[in-house]
Amino acid sequence: MFKYVVKRVLMVIPVMIGVSIIVFALMRVFSPDPAPIVLGQHATEASIATWRHDNGLDAPVVTQYVTYVTGALRGDLGVSYYTKSSVAREIGARFPATIELAVAAIIFASVLGILLGVLAAVKKNSVFDAAGSLFALVGVSIPIFWLGILLIMFFAGFLHLLPSGGRINVLLEPAHVTGFYMIDSIVAGGWEGLKDAFIHLILPALTLGMYSMAIITRMTRSSMLETLGQDYIRTARAKGISETKVVGKHALRNSLIPVTTVIGLQFGALLGGALLTESVFSWPGIGKFTVDCILKSDFPVVQGIVLLVAVIFVTINLVADLLYAYLDPRIKYSSKAG
Repeated sequence: MFKYVVKRVLMVIPVMIGVSIIVFALMRVFSPDPAPIVLGQHATEASIATWRHDNGLDAPVVTQYVTYVTGALRGDLGVSYYTKSSVAREIGARFPATIELAVAAIIFASVLGILLGVLAAVKKNSVFDAAGSLFALVGVSIPIFWLGILLIMFFAGFLHLLPSGGRINVLLEPAHVTGFYMIDSIVAGGWEGLKDAFIHLILPALTLGMYSMAIITRMTRSSMLETLGQDYIRTARAKGISETKVVGKHALRNSLIPVTTVIGLQFGALLGGALLTESVFSWPGIGKFTVDCILKSDFPVVQGIVLLVAVIFVTINLVADLLYAYLDPRIKYSSKAG
């Protein structure tokens, strides 16, 4: 197990190096020069050259990359070109909003996805199976931004039940303790704020979690069908155990091993995939912030956000991989044999 863990950890290193190179290169190849954007349209050539020198943009690209990597290894992600604040502080002020949204989305996706997957497997080839498969297909196929707009039009524009955007009513915003509005509202005893934060969270969470819900539904159905065909399930039924216990206690428990891995990976993907959702719902997280910084060519902020999301995704992937190997020892031995 120790050798397996070391091998998986070492595989993270080239992934992170590749991510850092790609994001660094893309920002400098496809983004416009930030100097005229920051200084304005009346900036002179001399002021532009001075600004580029002060921010290290006149150095060779290789030197810029080495400076960027060595700073990141020390925990220094640089300073924003616009706010003049550290990138770590800018990200820290917005990241709790993205985590709160991603957690709500993965809870919705996991609960509904597992329920639909189990129902589709137990009622194989029935109308429930067809409906679950159709629902999963729609969840995979529909674009996130379009789904968000449809939900806003229906629930906010037509029914007037839910807000169309934002994170909370500004009059109910709690004191920032953790950065998570629902937790901060509970700490402050602001139950109206808690309710308002939850209401604002519904539509973005549904939109963001729809794709993951479809993936979890498909995985749960496939895993359940495989498990229900095992000999020990037939033995349990032959012993007279009720179908509810056979499905819930024996089949579902073993089927959730691969599903748990998928849920972990989807949570990592939600953190990085919240960009469109946050833009549609004006959610003040790192996704919307990333879009704004890309448009303004704020290199340090974009590089810092991408690197952070990559670290989180790789870490979740690593933990899920190790957990799966722990639950199923055959993974370790097959990896060793390969």
